[in-house]
Amino acid sequence: MATEQYRVDLSALENVITKLNGVLKDLGNANADTKYKTFLSPSALGADAPGGSFIEARKLTGAHQDMKIHIEQIIAHLNEVMDEFGTKTKKAHGSYQDRDAEVITNMSGGA
Repeated sequence: MATEQYRVDLSALENVITKLNGVLKDLGNANADTKYKTFLSPSALGADAPGGSFIEARKLTGAHQDMKIHIEQIIAHLNEVMDEFGTKTKKAHGSYQDRDAEVITNMSGGA
């Protein structure tokens, strides 16, 4: 019975980690933008203007706030998922790297 051999490309795993770090950085920027750069004051659409009765403005402002909260939740979830995936990928890379070092040491007659 022939044994199947598997080979792990550590440089490919390193590339994945680098790309994940870039995604996490971009998600951090999106998170900050969503929290701090996306603002619509209640008076921006004229809802609270003196003598104004633009009811739709309040609905739009409320819809904007609801969507802002929803986007923040989505970005937070993506951050968690990507961080978990990145952590697991780093651990896998380290384990494969350690195993490679063991094999090389054993093959060269080391202890």
